[in-house]
Amino acid sequence: MNRRLRTVLICMILAIVSNVAMAASSPHEVVLLWPDGAPGAKGNEDGDKPSLTLYLPAKDKANGAAVVVCPGGGYGHLAMDHEGHQIAEWLNSLGVAGFILKYRHSRSGAGYGHPAPIQDAQRAIRMVRGHAKEWNVDPDRIGIIGFSAGGHLASSAGTHFQTRYSEAKDAIDECSCRPDFMILGYPVISFTEWYTHKGSRNNLLGKNPAPELVENFSNEKQVTSETPPTFLFLADDDKGVPAENSVYFYLALRKADVPAELHIYEKGGHGFGPGKGKGACASWMPRCADWMKGRGILDKK
Repeated sequence: MNRRLRTVLICMILAIVSNVAMAASSPHEVVLLWPDGAPGAKGNEDGDKPSLTLYLPAKDKANGAAVVVCPGGGYGHLAMDHEGHQIAEWLNSLGVAGFILKYRHSRSGAGYGHPAPIQDAQRAIRMVRGHAKEWNVDPDRIGIIGFSAGGHLASSAGTHFQTRYSEAKDAIDECSCRPDFMILGYPVISFTEWYTHKGSRNNLLGKNPAPELVENFSNEKQVTSETPPTFLFLADDDKGVPAENSVYFYLALRKADVPAELHIYEKGGHGFGPGKGKGACASWMPRCADWMKGRGILDKK
């Protein structure tokens, strides 16, 4: 065995050992959305098993609110750190329970497109609601937050909750999958307009989707008076997912008389997550906390 190959193998082994050690030491429980297998599962690998990572605040600090967290990644990967774990930690600082959703996508397991992600999002909300007592959660204050393509998934959860995308198999599936509020960070929204993020659309719907499917998941066109109250934030200089996605979603919410708040920062680009070190866009967190306080979401009950 030559020295270069030996070095590569040693690095691989050390990485595996490190990952196993981190997983073993993690204080956050991970629960499968479907312990007996997800609908339409193509295999039995980790990527075929959508899950929730539980971030539960201390009981003396918990106010009962909960948020399902949908990391972005163009429906081709998941930005689990700055759009997942860091977001759940922030939610915990507010006394809110965070549930990071590891949803199926085009590069997970054998590869998944529609309807797998919306199946996972609906099941996640139902699971939090179904375990509300166990997880010290108010079933009437369960929201969803999503970033980029995760924002598309979150907005899909808030505009498609009246459609069941997977067969009911247990008591969890009888719970409502409607989020009580939405928080959308630089979200992908439209699949029909010039400002569409084509990578997300292709990964979710395929390169030649049926026109009615494209129309149906252009979520600015699916807003009704039943769509949950929404907080949106993004940067004007976002070249990946142009501001029009959020602006037209906001206008649709306004037309439907759905309470909404929109923050457009001059700078920040795409994918800024918490925004630390990136200027004014980092203020979305306190602004969002203020919004939640104003709506009574953070009231301890």
